[in-house]
Amino acid sequence: MIKQESEFSGLQKEILELKNKRNAIILAHLYQRPEVQDIADFTGDSLGLSEEAAKTDADVIVFCGVHFMAETAAILSPEKTVLLPEVNAGCPMADMITAEQLRAKKKECPDAVVICYVNSSAEVKAESDICCTSANAVKVVRSVPADKRILFVPDRNLGHYVGLQSGREVIYWEGFCNTHDRLTAEQLQKAKQDHPGALVMVHPECRPEVVALADRIFSTSGMIRFAKESDHNEFILGTESGILHKIRKTAPGKKFFMASDELICPNMKATTLEKVKLSLEEMQPRIIVPDQIRDKALGAVERMIAVK
Repeated sequence: MIKQESEFSGLQKEILELKNKRNAIILAHLYQRPEVQDIADFTGDSLGLSEEAAKTDADVIVFCGVHFMAETAAILSPEKTVLLPEVNAGCPMADMITAEQLRAKKKECPDAVVICYVNSSAEVKAESDICCTSANAVKVVRSVPADKRILFVPDRNLGHYVGLQSGREVIYWEGFCNTHDRLTAEQLQKAKQDHPGALVMVHPECRPEVVALADRIFSTSGMIRFAKESDHNEFILGTESGILHKIRKTAPGKKFFMASDELICPNMKATTLEKVKLSLEEMQPRIIVPDQIRDKALGAVERMIAVK
């Protein structure tokens, strides 16, 4: 049974009371359920949310997202308590590479600079030279000395895209986002036929043949920003469907169509208001990154932030 908006009002009030009691801040990724986004202090992409949390004087961070995102918040804010309301909300792509596998690959490519997509575990970040996001990946790749090869983990689609955009040799790991990789060129072609006047925006985690059909390639927050500022009034979106809630609020009066009705991440939808409330009541599940891993992973994140 689908709950109506009015049924959430009491629960949302209880969450706000608990949040104030705990001196907490609630972060929600743009792929979360609409009612979870509505209760958040900040909504956005994973790294941007962690950076926002680090700036606040909150004692507790409630991260409505997936495991690697809460880990990143813990890396940037070790003095804060980081809660992940749904402890089983993982990221299949992040799970496609382990620190042990990366160490073995580094031995095969000892001269390569390891660039790690932020959608990865703390252990993998700790084994990397520098991190990147989907928004700054090309800039990070271009910051690497021209005589160095690049080992890009774990997303092959983003690795392929940044290689083309930067003109650099990129060795990429064969990982992928189950949701974005699901979108096919045929599905996007059909969406373009159904909405011939719409501008196509897709995420660089999509397959190369899908990216080739797009008018613009953006991170999730980049799509929202462009839609607000653009003169276009209709858009086809090639990313997780959770974006619709924020993008419609940010660019009211404009029309948005999903490239496929299959673009739903079950891990992102696993967090509910009930689980947010329970996490604040019990102060669990807590995400802790051991110091020896955190210190190395922080270095990779800070090197990324320093790239201008």
